Amino acid sequence: MPDRPGALLDVLLAGGRRADRLTHVEHLPGRPGQHADWPGWADASLVAGYRSMGVERPWAHQVEAAEAAWSGRHVALATSTGSGKSLAFWLPALTAVRADRAAETLAPGRIESTRSRGTVLYLSPTKALAADQVNGLQRLLDASRANDVKVSTCDGDTSFEERKWVQEYADVVLTNPDFLHFALMPNHRRWARFLRNLRYVVVDEGHSYRGVFGAHVALVLRRLARLQAHYAPAPPAGSSAPAGTPRNRLTFVVASATTADPAASAGRLIGVPPEQIVTVDTDTSPAGRKTFALWQPPEVLGYEAAQARAAAANDPAADAALAEALLIDPTAHDELGLTSDPDEPATPGDPPERPRRSATAEAADLLADLTAAGARTLAFTRSRRGAEAVATQTQDHLRVVSPQLARRVAAYRGGYLPEERRALEQALRSGAIRGLATTNALELGVDISGLDAVLIAGWPGTRMSVWQQAGRAGRAGADGLVAFVAREDPLDTYLVHHPEAIFAAPLEATVFDPANPYVLAPHLCAAAAEVPLRQSDLAVFGDPAAVTELLGVLVARGALRRRASGWYWTHAQSAAAMTDLRGSGGSPVRVVESGTGRLLGTVDAASADGSVHDGAVYVHQGVSYVVETLDLRDGVALVARRDVDFGTWSRSVTEIAIHGIRDEGQGEAQASVGSAPSDDGPTAEAAPSDDGPTAEPTPGDEPSVPQGSAPNDAAHPAIQRWWGPIGWGFGPVEVTSQVVSFQRRRLPDLQILGVEPLDLPEHTLPTTAVWWTVPAEVLEAAGIDAETAPGALHAAEHASIGLLPLLATCDRWDLGGVSTAMHVDTEQATVFVYDAYPGGAGFAERGFRLGATWLRATRAAISRCPCTDGCPACVQSPKCGNFNNPLDKAAAVRLLDAVLAYAPA
Repeated sequence: MPDRPGALLDVLLAGGRRADRLTHVEHLPGRPGQHADWPGWADASLVAGYRSMGVERPWAHQVEAAEAAWSGRHVALATSTGSGKSLAFWLPALTAVRADRAAETLAPGRIESTRSRGTVLYLSPTKALAADQVNGLQRLLDASRANDVKVSTCDGDTSFEERKWVQEYADVVLTNPDFLHFALMPNHRRWARFLRNLRYVVVDEGHSYRGVFGAHVALVLRRLARLQAHYAPAPPAGSSAPAGTPRNRLTFVVASATTADPAASAGRLIGVPPEQIVTVDTDTSPAGRKTFALWQPPEVLGYEAAQARAAAANDPAADAALAEALLIDPTAHDELGLTSDPDEPATPGDPPERPRRSATAEAADLLADLTAAGARTLAFTRSRRGAEAVATQTQDHLRVVSPQLARRVAAYRGGYLPEERRALEQALRSGAIRGLATTNALELGVDISGLDAVLIAGWPGTRMSVWQQAGRAGRAGADGLVAFVAREDPLDTYLVHHPEAIFAAPLEATVFDPANPYVLAPHLCAAAAEVPLRQSDLAVFGDPAAVTELLGVLVARGALRRRASGWYWTHAQSAAAMTDLRGSGGSPVRVVESGTGRLLGTVDAASADGSVHDGAVYVHQGVSYVVETLDLRDGVALVARRDVDFGTWSRSVTEIAIHGIRDEGQGEAQASVGSAPSDDGPTAEAAPSDDGPTAEPTPGDEPSVPQGSAPNDAAHPAIQRWWGPIGWGFGPVEVTSQVVSFQRRRLPDLQILGVEPLDLPEHTLPTTAVWWTVPAEVLEAAGIDAETAPGALHAAEHASIGLLPLLATCDRWDLGGVSTAMHVDTEQATVFVYDAYPGGAGFAERGFRLGATWLRATRAAISRCPCTDGCPACVQSPKCGNFNNPLDKAAAVRLLDAVLAYAPA
């Protein structure tokens, strides 16, 4: 087996036959590790356990972080994938628990010694990561012979009996923010022992808490700290705690990937100033050399000949050649909610003269060659369907060589059952599986080491994600190969020809705003339901004056009641139910085999209509099933095993409606709260359904605070103001989408075999949007005609979405957009930017209030970019539903100049 990245790169190059596909090679040097001594306070048994597992001495950054946490300082630990972050937080946390256990042993029978035994809470964004951590933790405790420490996961899958044991006995609990919000804190009295003695909270993969989800989690953590203080109040200033009482200082450790300004992000997440955070971001673990290849799939030769040949005769060989020539990537954007029909040709309209092979097909070839060469490889794809497709195609390639080898390739994605995922993880660790095609489900810190190579099929959206995925190659100090395979998309194409945009650009910061009133309001209700809110509590949730004002709104709407002693929740329903942290749109739909009743997996509620409708082909680990019935009421899709030679592609229609407009006249205006979204239309940039809510929210009864925003009704009409002929609007809009039909396409050539109508319900997303309109005469004066208008509007939309986070304290992925040369409500060319969350999140409102500042910054970003036709730094978007087409950079500058000519000074 090749033992150097250079040898693996030779495998990809296939003896020079693929050399023209390699656009750049970046050689990243390795680094030696820097050891440090074990801290003197570290529990001797734990140290012995680590040593028996091969950790003779820790890395210096592990000791630095552990020392800070042991001293009671909050820690932001931001080092690379595979740098051993878990030791840095488990060493102080478990040492504290064992010290309390020892004190209990020395004073048996004393009630206070039992009550003061410290506890630890570990939070991860996924159940899979918590399960992986508990396995590693149990191995450490077994090696340390520290069986006195009781460890358990506890989440929505935990039975009542198991949950009761955890509440009464567990020292370390591993869970996720959702369980905290929906189960633990609303029932905090049952967790009184655990909360009273809570010493450490570990927030793992902290970089994943961004945007509105990050704001929700930040407020969950504030509520958690408030409850801990409720059960273990700090002693009065100047007094000393009685013997046997617990240490009241709650210490947070936020572990994340390498990111920009980790102290600011961690401080915002846990609710403390950045200066109170100890930042550990110098990675002292050893790193092997990485060879990072940028790879562009080849142009498909003989496209015209293959097209003519296929048209002349029903020739399977010709069909296959034509399929290779088509710009259809059956993985592009699938299940990300980025397009109405996610698998249309990458460039709408006429196919280009010289199309390129899809990234999926190319990645399958590369994965097959690496697997045959003995390399252990992960291939990251953009979607669940992509993971299945790459795995299946790779198996097909290898089956010709060796059926045994084909069985050593598999797919890994969300929607699999937990036991399937655990089995795949273990098979990859042991080497039973050499090649694994996966979604970003394996981007997080599940402990998989010893990998030789990573393939990244399509830009994952952020540099942070790229380096997280790349970090899987060569973990534990070994050398590794990474190859980024470009999709046929202007953004990907730009990146493989401009390596500085990957290797020289700074990492993104994790952006979120816990003070956003749209997010904060329901958490104030939840906090009041847990323990009535007092005036002294308000600083926990932000500026006390702003929080008091928001509480007044909640009282006026009947959500809370104000009494002299504080604010109270007096409703029978759960306050926690008012907030969906992830905006998932409901419970997942279960995929069940009709003949056996076997549960195959799950599909997100938001994507069920488009992926498991009646007649859809559902692929699970390379095995195809056909959906017999989708029952949305019960959340079940019944499927039957069937070998088919076709795939299915759904088609949806989307409409945007603006609710009544109130004219505010000329100039800037102050906006009131409202709600609005947008669609995946001809030039839409939509928020991904896996990363943000795109589904219809569950309607609620009183109190009327759905998702923390104002109701979307006539009391909050859209607002219109004018800059001369330029219209600016903000307010409630509704996006109504419906899956109306699906196509059957023959594989592999994707020839359409038929179209079937579907009768599925409409889904409505109410949110808030800002929009601006341009009349025909302004477009004409700017030299923008009917042909160039779509590209100009689309480019301006992309750039404005990219700039709004600078003004609205949000993340690009919290926003969506639509541009159209003629909108039915405005009757003019219109650009919409909307909050991609039910009820809105305040971002579009911010854009409306700062319209002139926003568009001036947008215009400057486009015009100052040195590129010629547009690039990811200006008008291209990593999540465009139309593959960044059409875009016209020059026309966008002229358009913005024309609009800003009427802007107030």
